[in-house]
Parts: sequence; C-alpha cells; structure tokens
Amino acid sequence: MAGLRSFLYAVFLVVTVIPYAFACILWAPLPLGPRYRLTVGWPRLALWGAKVICGIRWKVEGMENLPEGGAIILAKHQSAWETLYFPGYFPRQVCFVYKRELHRVPFFGWGLALLRMIPIDRARGRDAFEQVASLGAKRLAEGRWPLLFPEGTRIPVGQAGRYKMGGALLAHRTGAPIIPMAHNAGECWPRNAFVKRPGLVTLSFGPAIDPTGLTPEEINTRVQTWIETEMRRLSPERYSGPFVPPPAQAPRAT
Repeated sequence: MAGLRSFLYAVFLVVTVIPYAFACILWAPLPLGPRYRLTVGWPRLALWGAKVICGIRWKVEGMENLPEGGAIILAKHQSAWETLYFPGYFPRQVCFVYKRELHRVPFFGWGLALLRMIPIDRARGRDAFEQVASLGAKRLAEGRWPLLFPEGTRIPVGQAGRYKMGGALLAHRTGAPIIPMAHNAGECWPRNAFVKRPGLVTLSFGPAIDPTGLTPEEINTRVQTWIETEMRRLSPERYSGPFVPPPAQAPRAT
C-alpha cells in the first residue's frame, strides 16, 4: 500500500506543480508580499497531499522560541518534506540559501526564482559566503528570515554531517540570533526514497542563540550541539549514545 500511495502522490505532485508554475509566471508582476503568499500555496498543497495520500502528519514544538524581530534558521536536513514545510507553513517569510542551478529546474525552479531568496553560485568557491552574507543581510533588513541547512545536503536519519560555517558566519556578521531546528521527517520521507511511509513528523524549534560575544566556531558548535542532542530525543532508537561535540572547526562557507 505504501508503494501505491507513493505513486499516487508522485502523480499528484506532477499534476499540480505544472499549472501552478504557469500561474506563478502570471502573477510575477505583483509585489513580493502577495507573490510570496500566492506561490507558497503549492508547498501547502503538496503537504496536504502528503497527509491525505501518504498519511504523513506533523506537529510543531517550540514556536514560543521564535523572536518578534529577524532571525536566521539553521535546520536539520533529512528530506524534501521540510523544504515544503518552511515556505508553506512557517509563520515568517523564509529565504532559502540554495545553489543557483535550481532555477533551471522546469516548473519548480521557475516559481523559486520569482521569490527573491538567496541563490548562490557554488563555482565561485570561497566567494560563495560573500554572496550569502550580502544577500542574507539584505533579506534580514527586509524582515525575512534566511534559512540554511548547515549540513549542506540531506542526511539519513541517525547520522550527522559536517556542520558548515555559513550560517554561523552570517549571524556573527549581522548580529541576528539563530533559531536551531531539529525534526524527524526522514522517518516518513527518507532521503532519495520513492516510497513514503505514514507517520508523525515532529518539528522542534530551539531557544534563540545570541551570537554576541561568540566566535563563529562557538556559534556553530552551539547550533550543532542543540540540534544533534534534540535529534536523540526525537529519534532515540536511531542513535547509539549521547552527542559529543566535534573538535573546533576552521571557518568555511556554506
């Protein structure tokens, strides 16, 4: 049944994203606020489909930790599910940091390109962080929240990738607090898996991390420690022991 549901869901995504992409082009002349609200209707629709067709439900913890002003989100990355949740249901307007090549993806990339987020050219190497810092500061000034996945790619449940320094460096440069976020979406929507499994996704937002007086390395370690410790609460059967922070890292871009 899970395979059949996943097939029906894949059809649902294709059938809905194509007309929605053309609609995004039609309302492209609108100001960013209305354009954002209209465009993120598709991620909301996609999560509704995942709930109805595949049985993937969710709950959110720690919303009281979100400040009134601007902040940077550093989130665990396990699945495509959380990339739909943030634009669709997060109560702030988010700006993903992502590789510019995604704009070339038919339909999905078209809508993404119209949202003025933080696309970067990874071919520029170390200059990539300057792109993140410049655009990230602009988005914060606009009242939008930059969103980075510090591990850089989707990591299977029970594992941890190397936490890159881009988000910590952005917080250090701008003074914006960081909200760490952990979740277990990979339990239902595994990395690179076609079959989705029914279940409950729990998203947990941690207390704000104030970068004042901290080095980027200290900021990054605090983010990683909170996220990976929280992951052991959300998916205790996937981990063999408590989280041990790694040795100090040298600064690197996203």
